Amino acid sequence: MFDSLKQAINDLRRGTVAPVDRRAAVNDMKRALVSAKLGVDDLRDLAEQTKRKLQAERDSLETVVRRKALAAGINDAETAAIAEKYERQHAERIAVLERKAEVQDAEAALAERELAEMTAALKSANAGVGSGAPPSGPTDEELGLPDDAALHAELDGLARRSARSEADAAAEAKLAELKRRMGQS
Repeated sequence: MFDSLKQAINDLRRGTVAPVDRRAAVNDMKRALVSAKLGVDDLRDLAEQTKRKLQAERDSLETVVRRKALAAGINDAETAAIAEKYERQHAERIAVLERKAEVQDAEAALAERELAEMTAALKSANAGVGSGAPPSGPTDEELGLPDDAALHAELDGLARRSARSEADAAAEAKLAELKRRMGQS
């Protein structure tokens, strides 16, 4: 269900994502996981809607059966025949809705398991597993150092500017190459 997200997480874990691109990739994946979570919630909502329709059909079947019995009790064959027709229709709808609810529950459960696996994989990728970098050692928190949000923000900004500069340089090089080719043609 989430094949592209799984592939991106696997790329991170295998270390095939450039170190400068890891943070942006992890952030993109976090947003994708939020969307996936919403998708799982939608699947659960659809399953609940189906269950409500199923209950409404069961209630309607119960009413039709009761009316058929009442009609038979007063020897109203026409009403009993109509009630029997509707009884069959409601029974068919119930059977279909039961299968549909079962499938929707299974689909939602599968999606929830995949989402949990991807969340765990993303956490390990976010922690640097597969980055190709040596283990970073103890965290600031483990060493008892204060959390310096300003320093982290500045480092993040430097990393973004560096990545942007590299991307701009690559784009300029491609543009120069394209201009050179266009001039020669």
